[in-house]
Amino acid sequence: MATTQNTVLEAALNVFRAHGLTTIFGNPGSNELTFLAGLDGDFDFILGLHEQVVVGMAEGYARATGRPALVNLHAASGSGNAMGALTNAHYGHIPMVILAGQQVRRTVGQETMLASTDASLLPAPLVKYSHEPLDAADVPRTLAQAVFETTTHPKRPVYVSVPLDDWAQPALEDDVLLMARSVSTAGALTPELSQELTSAIDGAKRLAIVVGPQVDAAAIEDPEVFGAVVSLAEKSDASVFVAPSPSRGPFPTTHPNFEGVLVPGIKSVRDRLAGYDVVLVLGAAMFRYHRWEPSNYLAPGTAVLHVTQDPREATRAPFGRSIVADVASTAKALDEGVKDRGRRRGAAGSRKLPAARTSSEGMTGTEILEVLNANVNDTVAYVNETTTLDLDYLERIAIERPGMYNFPASGGLGFGLPVAVGMSIGDPDKTVVATVGDGSANYGITALYTAAQRNTRTVFIIVNNEAYGALAGFAQRMGVPDVPGLKLGGIDFVAIAEGYGVTAERTTTREEFEKSYQKALVSTGPVLIDARVVTH
Repeated sequence: MATTQNTVLEAALNVFRAHGLTTIFGNPGSNELTFLAGLDGDFDFILGLHEQVVVGMAEGYARATGRPALVNLHAASGSGNAMGALTNAHYGHIPMVILAGQQVRRTVGQETMLASTDASLLPAPLVKYSHEPLDAADVPRTLAQAVFETTTHPKRPVYVSVPLDDWAQPALEDDVLLMARSVSTAGALTPELSQELTSAIDGAKRLAIVVGPQVDAAAIEDPEVFGAVVSLAEKSDASVFVAPSPSRGPFPTTHPNFEGVLVPGIKSVRDRLAGYDVVLVLGAAMFRYHRWEPSNYLAPGTAVLHVTQDPREATRAPFGRSIVADVASTAKALDEGVKDRGRRRGAAGSRKLPAARTSSEGMTGTEILEVLNANVNDTVAYVNETTTLDLDYLERIAIERPGMYNFPASGGLGFGLPVAVGMSIGDPDKTVVATVGDGSANYGITALYTAAQRNTRTVFIIVNNEAYGALAGFAQRMGVPDVPGLKLGGIDFVAIAEGYGVTAERTTTREEFEKSYQKALVSTGPVLIDARVVTH
């Protein structure tokens, strides 16, 4: 006969153990103390000093490991603080179980302090599944469901609110069955759909492949996916673009078939894809525009085929033929099925990266990228939150491995520092290099504390132009250059970093920066470089 669990807490911890969710990112509050006090030596609690940083670190951990992250937030207030980071996790398809504390169950309806009367509605629409169990006995089953919800496509964060007195209640005897459960999905192309796509590729006179973040995420779990997409491009002699607003690096940027990142505007995409009779969009939304550029979506004669793991990405697209299918198996099936046209544009890795822009007034942002690229090694992975350099990054940095490039999927500021820390915790063998603007750095600055406490191998580069540079650029393009609040200055990032326990120094020239960066790469702990750059 099955062994009875003593408490809901014990049953819940067994569910987390069964799924390998033993690393918890959180910031404790009173509603969560009962849960946290019950953790044993199997669990590692990673403290963040602000809930936005907590969720950001969890996202970095999930990106690095390919596994779901477990997050503990404090009731409605902590969940509200985390919402900015949750936008990035939602659009980045990050698997994440968020466990939020609730007041004592019988007092919630009274709206007592720290109660959330509609807890499951609070994080909507940024979570895939949200629930507060109607009875304490249903907490373990709900948590098991949450794990399966977040790890099946489309992967997204999920949210469970648990009253603090539920943890001490008796568990169900049958909760032991939860530990043996599994959920598998079979989302491969049917033979008919595979034939449709391969025929369209083979029949294309001029083919473009637009790859997206789902390709890179799939390659974290199965490295063969990267090679299959490269081989598909070579066999079909396709020009490869990265979909607009990329949150990952889904194709080697030094490959001769690589044509760059699509600028996130309707007209820009239309003009770039004009002349291609067939466009295959693989593992991306179609498309995540940012700049408002009124135009028709496509030039005449361009047909678009779209493969995504996210049904919502398929249904909301304004054009094209969309297919919901597993991206990894689709890439392999197309690579095996298409005809080899026998043309090659050059050897892999032969695409030359453009030289940095220079200025007589000081160091430029592209010079920083050039230094990074000249000092790369097999352990380096990049986190980018310099929105003034978002299009430059994948043009000027050699991205040649899965998981090597990371950017906020929804543009929510505060991404860079905590995601870099989470990636370092998730994969301690990596050297995570985070380039972060001086404006956005302030949103997640407390991540430096966790980096120092965990002694992570993280290099934080503050690309400091003393302004919200990306906004200034947008203001110019929109014809409203005199916007208040875009100038910064007087922030001593070296002193701030040292206050949190992170080694730091300031650089003003390329020579100084390269020397500091080379030293940082061989450091055994976190290092911050305040790199002053010119604004143009």
